[in-house]
Amino acid sequence: MFRILLAAAALLALAQPAQAADGARVFQLQCKTCHGAKSTPAGPTLNGVAGRRIAGLADYAYSAGLKAKAGDWTDANLDAYLAAPMKFAPGTRMPAALANPTDRAAVVAYMKTLK
Repeated sequence: MFRILLAAAALLALAQPAQAADGARVFQLQCKTCHGAKSTPAGPTLNGVAGRRIAGLADYAYSAGLKAKAGDWTDANLDAYLAAPMKFAPGTRMPAALANPTDRAAVVAYMKTLK
């Protein structure tokens, strides 16, 4: 039993960097146009987004829908927003969703690496 748990933990540790690398590829294709190293009128920077307060950057003019959300960008909140931005925060300006749950999980893993 111990060996199985140890093997599972090792596989999980190896999978996380691979998942973030997959997320980087998805991010480059679908997110980078609006989200760069600095906030722009097109979108806020996502550097440090994981754990940050929702609509928490002073240098970006968030939509009323995001300003009305309480809490932080947890994995669950990031996933819900990426899955259905308008459902998560009605009136948000983010135009597209990531329908594929594997892609969403990979992008969330990647965003957690952004500092």
